[in-house]
Amino acid sequence: MRATDLSELAAFDAVARHRSFRKAAEERGVTASAISHAVSNLEERVGLRLLNRTTRSVSLTDAGTMLQAHLTPAFGEIGSALDALNRFRDTPFGKVRINVPNSVAPFILGRVMGALIRDNPNLELEISATDRLVDIVEEGFDAGIRLGESLREGMVAVKIKPRLRFAVVGAPNYFRERDIPQMPHELKDHVCVQNMYPSGVRYPWEFERGGEAVAFHPSGPIALDDQELMVQLALSGVALAYVWENRAQREILDGRLIRCLDEWCPPEDWFYLYYPGRRNISAGLRAVIEALRV
Repeated sequence: MRATDLSELAAFDAVARHRSFRKAAEERGVTASAISHAVSNLEERVGLRLLNRTTRSVSLTDAGTMLQAHLTPAFGEIGSALDALNRFRDTPFGKVRINVPNSVAPFILGRVMGALIRDNPNLELEISATDRLVDIVEEGFDAGIRLGESLREGMVAVKIKPRLRFAVVGAPNYFRERDIPQMPHELKDHVCVQNMYPSGVRYPWEFERGGEAVAFHPSGPIALDDQELMVQLALSGVALAYVWENRAQREILDGRLIRCLDEWCPPEDWFYLYYPGRRNISAGLRAVIEALRV
């Protein structure tokens, strides 16, 4: 098989997985027109249409579905063969693509990225930080980072540092005319930011003490999916925010924010780095795991 044949097959496989020429191009590190050209060449060479294209969507034909079904294990074997070469290198080699929630990325990866690159000069990290729930297999990531409760079946999960917890915070001027809440049910008398996933779904402020669990659903006038904006709104003195403790720590220490209900905010479930169980992990991913594991 010629190198051009393999490149065209890889381009088709990326489009088939993402159902998008743009996303396939981002994964392959080329332009969308280059991906389109490669797939068109492949279709012309095999004499069959493999993809149905419209201005809004991409779907597989029956022939394309069959081809992808054969390519997936084949590319897996190729990847495993290349990963096996790492045993002959002194340091990990190649690209590792990781998906991590934007709200926790600085606290989990910020402390290890520099050391990983310094100690592994042949390692290339590509980190996508988004709070959108991502299918790491479909979107071509080597691994993802999530709370344990949100992991899919069939994934290998490695517990990682640090363990984080939430904090309820408000500015001193917010409390000039209000009492600091001592119990979660008192939050109903306060203006509270609604926490929102990128999908638009709201999630509650969760508390626990002595075995008693409380889920508070704010009904404040603003819903946010970004922790930076939550902290900024709290600093403005118009509302309380429920954010990761690490994100508000500096503002708490310098007195710009007051922490409430501290004893009701235990550490969250552990975060995990996870990857598909059927995939052989590369030396690069192994280096990332060793830097993060508890």
